[in-house]
Amino acid sequence: MQFIDQVKVYVKAGDGGRGCISFRREKYVPKGGPNGGDGGRGGHIIFKAVSDLNTLLDIKYQRQYLAQRGQHGMGKDMHGKNGKDMVIPVPVGTLVKDFETDEVLSDLTVDGQEFPAAQGGRGGLGNAHFKTATRQAPMFAQPGEPGEEKTLTLELKLLADVGLIGLPNAGKSTLISVLSAARPRIADYPFTTLIPVLGVVKREDFKSFVIADIPGLIEGAHKGSGLGFQFLRHVERTSILLHLVDISEMVGGDPVDNFEKINKELELYSPELIKKPMAVAGTKYDIKGSGERLDRLARYCKDKGYDFFPICAVTGEGIKELMIYLGKKVEEHKRG
Repeated sequence: MQFIDQVKVYVKAGDGGRGCISFRREKYVPKGGPNGGDGGRGGHIIFKAVSDLNTLLDIKYQRQYLAQRGQHGMGKDMHGKNGKDMVIPVPVGTLVKDFETDEVLSDLTVDGQEFPAAQGGRGGLGNAHFKTATRQAPMFAQPGEPGEEKTLTLELKLLADVGLIGLPNAGKSTLISVLSAARPRIADYPFTTLIPVLGVVKREDFKSFVIADIPGLIEGAHKGSGLGFQFLRHVERTSILLHLVDISEMVGGDPVDNFEKINKELELYSPELIKKPMAVAGTKYDIKGSGERLDRLARYCKDKGYDFFPICAVTGEGIKELMIYLGKKVEEHKRG
């Protein structure tokens, strides 16, 4: 399925029905008065978070949503039927923003949570409401009010506890496939992962946490290089970032330099993001020639205060220790 995480939509709530101008006309009732009923309310536009969606793909192909208008009032004091509300399902983790101001109107983070994005117009009053002692036969009623209309931006931020970041081919997809049941594409060329992948890590104490594999960043991402910052919004909600650094001789550049380059890109995207708790995993340390590079990265992390884990996802070395550490950090964050 195609992954869509940002889309612009136009929503228009239903207009209210107009009030009715009517008079009671019955045989043997010589003084029948006004009996025009009220118009019905227009339908609301409501966004509802649902857990079985993980993309805004459906909304991409239907960018206009118009709710039903209210029925007009009728004679005999009959109220017009209210317009049917339009409920639009969106993935859990969707932000609803005003397109013009970029103001966040709602953050739908809980399954079943609803946000009334546009209110239906109120129905007009029928002429029965305007009868007075001096105005026995009012010949007017209220029109219905128009429903609200808005242009909105829907932005999906996946809900994950741990965000995996790093250069392409740092081993993020392999690690998430080892820790969880997720099966991302794995290959020996850059940008194998083109969309974020979520995996649920089950711990021995029967607790679990969610880990997100974010497609590889490269230097210059803030200028649009590689995949740019397209998916970094998905790590903004995480408890901790795990920065994977390839320490094998197969990758170009110094591991410390590679680590700093990606951190610089994170800071350019959001100064708040770089302040998140971060741990570092040196990957592929089983490959010949990685010892010196491993030691250099380990010393750097110790000096900077980063928790460091040498791992090999293929052989499983260091994986259990890393999983226990991440689980503890997630629990600490949840406890506040």
